[in-house]
Amino acid sequence: MDPLTRVDAPVDAHLLAVRDGDRGPEVLLSRRAGDVYASGLWHAPSGHVEAETVVDAVVRETLEETGLAVDPADVRAAVTVHHRPPVGRARIGVFFEVRRWSGTPRVMEPDKCDALGWFALDALPEPMVAYCRAGLDAYRAGAHLGVHFQEPGDPVAYDPAVDRLLLVPGDRGAIPDGPVRAFAERAVGRITRWTDVSWAREESRVWRAYGAEGGTWYVKVHQNERFHRREVTALRSWVTGLGEAAPRLVAAEDTLRAVVLTAVGGRSLHGAVLPPEQERTVFHRIGQLAASIHTGGAPAGRPGGGVLPVGKLERHLDGARPHLAPGDEEFVRSTVEGAATLPALPAVPTHGDFQLRNLRWDEGSGTLYVIDFERSEYGSALRDFVRLSDSWRGRPDLLAAVMDGYGRPFTPEEEARLTVLSALDAVSGIAYGTAHDDPELVERGLRTLARLRTDHPTAPRGGTR
Repeated sequence: MDPLTRVDAPVDAHLLAVRDGDRGPEVLLSRRAGDVYASGLWHAPSGHVEAETVVDAVVRETLEETGLAVDPADVRAAVTVHHRPPVGRARIGVFFEVRRWSGTPRVMEPDKCDALGWFALDALPEPMVAYCRAGLDAYRAGAHLGVHFQEPGDPVAYDPAVDRLLLVPGDRGAIPDGPVRAFAERAVGRITRWTDVSWAREESRVWRAYGAEGGTWYVKVHQNERFHRREVTALRSWVTGLGEAAPRLVAAEDTLRAVVLTAVGGRSLHGAVLPPEQERTVFHRIGQLAASIHTGGAPAGRPGGGVLPVGKLERHLDGARPHLAPGDEEFVRSTVEGAATLPALPAVPTHGDFQLRNLRWDEGSGTLYVIDFERSEYGSALRDFVRLSDSWRGRPDLLAAVMDGYGRPFTPEEEARLTVLSALDAVSGIAYGTAHDDPELVERGLRTLARLRTDHPTAPRGGTR
């Protein structure tokens, strides 16, 4: 490379001293003063890296500018910004997060700085150096790298009308790809922070998005077109009848298979430990919610509820066979064969993945929320009790609470069909878990088969247990 064209960018080290405040995380900023660049603008304590490492540089600059002593072992990499000012050459800014120090911050260089202050990350001061604001916005978004190339004539101070920050996604998906971010911001405005909240085993991706004006949403990219179509269709139709118990669809983008959803409250019931009385209350609400789902606008007599999903049984048995206990395969086959005489059931709206991990409980308000409608379709109401039924195993009080909330118990025919659906789902889960190295899913399927064989030593047939 011609040495005249080789990139030779200066490196800056920036301190992000972060503490917990009443409004959430706060960052220490200084206001430039005197005969210096960007005088009068707020900026993070920073300086050029000299004949030292970037870590040594931020420790040195922190002490020189704020009087805070920082142990290099407490310095954490936050984000790197490749920046070009309106006039001059590009530079590299390395921002470091520090949460431990000794001393009290004070103005140490009054000829360069006339104020220090703590500011909430969602209420940064103005005017602020655009370069520093880019680093803070990238940090809040969870990005590891940002590009901030300003154009000639751009102001040195941050101006949202000419915000040049581009976030570069990392391999770990801390933030969504650029087109997804652009779609989300067209729907809800500028997003300043992203948190990856994807379920560990799913190929779909979900982020919690925090808006510049304080709103919170969920942005989801579906793993395939079918899941996208199902969730969007449900959210635009019968889910609206659930009111506050479900998120609302803000926007959908079919090409990206992406949606923006309102945030719901509560905490997941997956793995939650509740006192017995509260458990019964929650399960009663689960039954009520299931009833609301199944009466959510289904046309009377809609066909299809009686069809059992047996088409993939042989393939699933092939995948699950190495894990099956003696007699499991024979039990599944006889269970499915015995269902041939079961009467058809009406098709109603179903959630399709109605289990504790998709249910959220807000103890303060007593509100139960349901999320994730990508497996929603019309079918037998029983499909929504298949994965839920494992949660009341050995707890007849919880089953009674669900049925009381639902408004009626299962009929003998429904119980027989539930056994068939549970057996099919167990084999499918074992096969999927085997193929995708998910031992938890394999164990859940094996546990379900063991429970079914204990409860039903003979395969269910037309209305008998």
